[in-house]
Amino acid sequence: MIDIKTTIPHREPFLFVDSVIDIGERTIVAGKTFSPTEYFYGGHYPSNPITPGVILCETVFQTAAILVLKNFPEAAGVPVLAKIEEARFRSIVKPGEALKITAELEEKYGKFFLMNGSIHRTDGTSVLRIKFSLAVN
Repeated sequence: MIDIKTTIPHREPFLFVDSVIDIGERTIVAGKTFSPTEYFYGGHYPSNPITPGVILCETVFQTAAILVLKNFPEAAGVPVLAKIEEARFRSIVKPGEALKITAELEEKYGKFFLMNGSIHRTDGTSVLRIKFSLAVN
């Protein structure tokens, strides 16, 4: 079992990974269920709350950061977003929905990591596909 808080520097209310389901050399699968009491639901369509797309993207970035920091000790430091190439939102996420987050390393250049990520509901419905790069400072 991976201790998320000793792996990445993120903390509540901006920690969006609940658990690591599986981790390999180049891929990671994590889980997240957004609580109906999350701070952003109060202002993001209060009468019909949905999870902001930027929060969904951040969830993938944090998952990827866990993969990088666990598997590449030479990249010790603070993981930061360096580039978003493409993001495609397929459906909305309501409070209480269980999600499966996947990040996969495509290529590594020094302290830059080119990644693909996705979020699916546990029933397999696609929520987000994203291509991005992380850097470790």
